[in-house]
Amino acid sequence: MHLYEVIKRPVLTEKTQRATSLRRRQYTFEVDRRANKALVKQAVETIYKVHVETVNIANMPAKAVRRWGRRRVVRIPAWKKAVVTLAEGERIPGTGSAGGLRWGSRSISRHRPDAGG
Repeated sequence: MHLYEVIKRPVLTEKTQRATSLRRRQYTFEVDRRANKALVKQAVETIYKVHVETVNIANMPAKAVRRWGRRRVVRIPAWKKAVVTLAEGERIPGTGSAGGLRWGSRSISRHRPDAGG
């Protein structure tokens, strides 16, 4: 598996944004289901050019979520989550206090870029 296929996307939630503070230095990614800790560590170090201390991986189960309407159920597939802890003083470039990680050609953040005012 190629290293750029290991990491699918960063997981950006309020909980993960608190963990990316300089004290904890933890970043959360959705990774390929076949990836292991060694592959995730190697991919993060290669792509972001940082030093990784530890990697924790969790298999997130599939969910059936009820949406609006009568008997409308949407299935969310299972996925794998990796929490990466960086070395002291390291951080992934492109992250700010608002949590705007650069991924691909667009910025992923909580705020819509077209929101006026």
